[in-house]
Amino acid sequence: MLVLTRKLGESIAIDDHIKIVVVQIKGKQVRLGIKAPKETKIHREEVYKAIQEQNYEASQAGPDSLNDLADALRNKK
Repeated sequence: MLVLTRKLGESIAIDDHIKIVVVQIKGKQVRLGIKAPKETKIHREEVYKAIQEQNYEASQAGPDSLNDLADALRNKK
């Protein structure tokens, strides 16, 4: 892990397309601004982990789950 020290208003560049700026420091909290291309997915870690867990659970669905989903969609009409 690379650890860098930055002051308020200073930034970190990642490749040519991502810039992280220290926007505010208040007590133990640091606010960061992230400038990145729109196609770059950026999530807080807890959100990222929840997405990964949901994707894993969806990938484990068996044929019965798919049949139940198909039945539910048919009945919705």
